[in-house]
Amino acid sequence: MRLSRIIMALTVGLAVAAVPTAAGAAAPQPPDYPPPVANLTVSPTTITLGGSFTVTGTGYAPNETVTIDVTITPLPAAAPAQGTARRSDGSTVAMAAVAYPQPQPTTSTRPPQPPPLHFTVQADATGSFTFTYRPTRPGRYTFTATGQTSGRSASATGTVLPPRSTRPPHHGGHLPVTGDSVGMPVKIGGGLAGAGALLVLLSLAWRRRYGAGTR
Repeated sequence: MRLSRIIMALTVGLAVAAVPTAAGAAAPQPPDYPPPVANLTVSPTTITLGGSFTVTGTGYAPNETVTIDVTITPLPAAAPAQGTARRSDGSTVAMAAVAYPQPQPTTSTRPPQPPPLHFTVQADATGSFTFTYRPTRPGRYTFTATGQTSGRSASATGTVLPPRSTRPPHHGGHLPVTGDSVGMPVKIGGGLAGAGALLVLLSLAWRRRYGAGTR
């Protein structure tokens, strides 16, 4: 009798102990969300020298320090364009380049200091940040932002074009010279000289013919 009671007590105890475990296993588990992904954007993506980039980062840890590295790649050199002049026969010929003297600065100006290529920014409570970057030379600028706490990293690229060149006004400089620019005045001068010689000959013949008859 005592043995049966002991067995019954053990059975009831095991059943009671297994109830919380089964209930915990049946309860829904929270899903495993993927960690945030860092993102970096540059706006606008192309500027002319003298403008500025606005760089924005998202997906970093709240209030963490983010390291910014800037890499500059030179732009490919473009071949200089040549002008053309049209001849009298309809064909074209390349014109020689004209060199204009560059004005000398009257006062010495200090060149702008280049922006840093390695610095840090602080993310806000949402893991975002924004800063402005003003380049001082043309090229392709690649920004890489790496979180010092989370280790998340992202990159974005912007292009800086050289300023548009403005041609100075002409003040008595040498004009481009083509083959027909010299040949045309020579042809006109030769024609005028021939016409003058013909008039002189006609005048002498008239005088000989009619002058002799009046004597």
